[in-house]
Amino acid sequence: MAQEYSNTMTRLQTLQSSVIWYHVQLKAEILLDTYSGLLSEQSMILAMNSSFVDPLMQFESQLRIIQLSFKKVFSMPSLSIVKAMGWTSEDTEDLENLYQNIFNIFEDTLLILVSKDFYKIQILKEMATWMNEDTLYQQERAMMVITRVLIFASKRVKKYPSIDAPCLGILAAELSLFCSHDDPEIIKQAITGMNYVLYIALCQNSNAITFRSLKTNEKESNPKIITSDVELLAKITQGEKTKLVQSVGQILLPQLLTDFVWTLLKKLSSPYNNTAKDAASLLKLTLEFHAQKITRVSKIVNDIYEQLSENSSYMMQNAMLPVISLLTRASPKKVIFQLMEFPVPADKVLLLMWQAASVESSVASEVLKTILLILKGKPGEMEETMVERRRFSLDATNMMPVAASQALCTFLPVTSYRKVVVKFFPEFLMALLLQLFYCSQHLKDTAQDRPLYVRDALKALLNCSGLEEVDKALERKNFWDQFSQVMDHQYGIHLIAKTLSECNFPQFPETLHYVYKVAVEGPRRSEDSIVTIIFFAELLNNFFKESLPEEFLVLFRNWINDSNPSVGKMSLQKIASMAPVFSEIESVCNLLLPVLDAFLSKEHTVIIRAMLTLRNILGKLDKVIYSKVCIRIASSYCPLMDHVNGGIQCMAIRHFGELLMDMNQYNWMLHHIVLGSLVPLILFLESKETRIVNACRYTLTICTTQLKWSTAHLLKEETYNFESVVLDVCNNLLSSYEGYITDLISDTLGFLGSSRAFLKKGAIILVGYLGKSGEHLLLRDEIDIMIEVIERLTREEDPLIKELVEKTRKLFKEMANRMASSTVKQTFRKWAKMFRTKKLKLIYDAANMISPKEGNTESIKEDNLIRPNLENSKELHRVINEDKSEAQCEEIW
Repeated sequence: MAQEYSNTMTRLQTLQSSVIWYHVQLKAEILLDTYSGLLSEQSMILAMNSSFVDPLMQFESQLRIIQLSFKKVFSMPSLSIVKAMGWTSEDTEDLENLYQNIFNIFEDTLLILVSKDFYKIQILKEMATWMNEDTLYQQERAMMVITRVLIFASKRVKKYPSIDAPCLGILAAELSLFCSHDDPEIIKQAITGMNYVLYIALCQNSNAITFRSLKTNEKESNPKIITSDVELLAKITQGEKTKLVQSVGQILLPQLLTDFVWTLLKKLSSPYNNTAKDAASLLKLTLEFHAQKITRVSKIVNDIYEQLSENSSYMMQNAMLPVISLLTRASPKKVIFQLMEFPVPADKVLLLMWQAASVESSVASEVLKTILLILKGKPGEMEETMVERRRFSLDATNMMPVAASQALCTFLPVTSYRKVVVKFFPEFLMALLLQLFYCSQHLKDTAQDRPLYVRDALKALLNCSGLEEVDKALERKNFWDQFSQVMDHQYGIHLIAKTLSECNFPQFPETLHYVYKVAVEGPRRSEDSIVTIIFFAELLNNFFKESLPEEFLVLFRNWINDSNPSVGKMSLQKIASMAPVFSEIESVCNLLLPVLDAFLSKEHTVIIRAMLTLRNILGKLDKVIYSKVCIRIASSYCPLMDHVNGGIQCMAIRHFGELLMDMNQYNWMLHHIVLGSLVPLILFLESKETRIVNACRYTLTICTTQLKWSTAHLLKEETYNFESVVLDVCNNLLSSYEGYITDLISDTLGFLGSSRAFLKKGAIILVGYLGKSGEHLLLRDEIDIMIEVIERLTREEDPLIKELVEKTRKLFKEMANRMASSTVKQTFRKWAKMFRTKKLKLIYDAANMISPKEGNTESIKEDNLIRPNLENSKELHRVINEDKSEAQCEEIW
């Protein structure tokens, strides 16, 4: 039994030895395969260096092969395990040599690549990334390879400092994280590698601080002399995070430092808590010392938003929100602009980021200035195409002002911002009023809740500026609740200005000064002028009851003839509402002239508003001042008396009559204008529109009365006859103002080409009587021209017009025949001065020729001729301050 047991044990030991040897042989074969594979891959990598492949494609191909090699090399067991596989000392030595050669080949490949092209130092950055993918990799060995390649690269860069190494920021970030590793050997290698990275960056940054000039320890009386920059770096950093970060920020160029920060930011979402924690610590230290050097701030902010949107856990918020605060401290404008780029309304993540940005009290002023700049933009406006787009949002529509309105509700309640906003109160108030206008006008169909952001911002502004009383007053007026409905922007702006004035808000002087400044400099958009006019006029209404500074008058004068008709109309409306104040200004005439210029506008509503405004001022103007401008005003009405728009024509005719009534004591000044206006006043007596007929009878009655003619009784309804009126006017002209007859003939001829039948008929009759009455004043050539114009109407289809034309042509032919020569004509004119011609008699007997006017059946009472529609006039003046339409104004008249 003992012998059998001994034999069995011997066979088992022999079998065990065979298995072990087979296992060792298998491991050796794996190492040999790895070794041979590396040699093959090295040949491929180096062969690419000699090819003519595109450099980028070459690098990418080499990187893929190196990654495969990396995984095979650094996934091998440790050297101690390999040594234990050896059966004899010779086996162990062979395995160790093979093992070392594998690492040497991998390292040599990297050294060759870097020696040929320094740009390929980026492979080290990728190696650091691969090391973090699997903790089973031999990280200490990998770190040793990285360090050795960096040592080699530092020697090369010393000779060629201009060589580009764009990966240094990312590589520095990766190595800085390994400086906090649990393994002391890895920490040692990482610190060494970090120092060489900084040394390479130092060689390439001519603006970096020379470390030899820095004292390592001011307390040392005999500091050790450092002969190498790398040794000096090692001495300065000493592996401490704070000193390491300070060195990184001082040495790395802004772009590289941004890469450093960006890489750490990505590490915050690492599944390994220690890595995320270390990255957060390094990131905070870096930004505390060197945030001002960071570029691509907008992209970093955008990346933080995206990461928090995916994972908004407390740990992520605690790591990333301080980054927003620190970046805001260094680059407030960039951060705020990017924060306003995100979709409206703000979600929970964006609100957190706004709160983080508001933490930095030192930049409160800069933040508010930036928000103010954004608020002056127009929401809904399409961004123009630019060569370099600053914005990163996909939406080209500018919604930043809406976001800025909402953001104010976060920033203003912060204590540091409450103190600063006082300086910007006028600007924020006007900017939010503009947003009220834009939101209510341009965003009605897109988002009904957007005006609410303006409401909340306005409330926040008032309460943070010590105007709680104004807020409460607006609350009592149900102003805030109306934001949820469709609010008239003009009413809203008017009510805010009125409430501020009623509460005697202490910011009035600076607000008035700012609004005046904006008005003088001119807003960027015509819509802005409307808001400025409404708010400015309301302030003046409440604070300047009796007088108005001259400089304010200039503004209104400029606004009247603005290129935007709405601005001109709004200005005229406000001038009318402030007529008592304007009429007391010494230089009010300077304001009246632009109002008269508005009579030439192409917009009918502007002309009507200008006439109403003018009458409102004239009704309160001193008669002496009135008399100085009455001729110019009367002349401005004349071109409108035959305007194509019936409302304008009617109003111009009536206002002309009212002016004559106002200037009754100075009527001698206006006789030449009255005589010049007779043609349209007479011809439009035959108009088909009752309102125009009434206006003509009213004004013509005033004209003939002031000329001391007895024509008024002929204008009454019961005695009215067009030809009788024409005959009486011509007889009066012949007896007292015959010098105007030729001018009136010229004016009448212009109406013969009208498309309206009643004007043609009336003009034919009027020109006939004027020609007959001025026969002794006309030359033969003038009569021939009149005949030629009349004969053009013989082609008219209307039989009545043909008959009137024939009589008039015959009349002018007889007159021409009586003018035998120029000598006879001159003699005749001399005798005419001595002997007045007899009064004219009826020529056409048109009472039997002209049928009653269609549609003109409304009787005209005598009271209406002398005192027309006084109640309607009062009603019209009452609504001047309201934004009535043209049709409404015409209806009242």
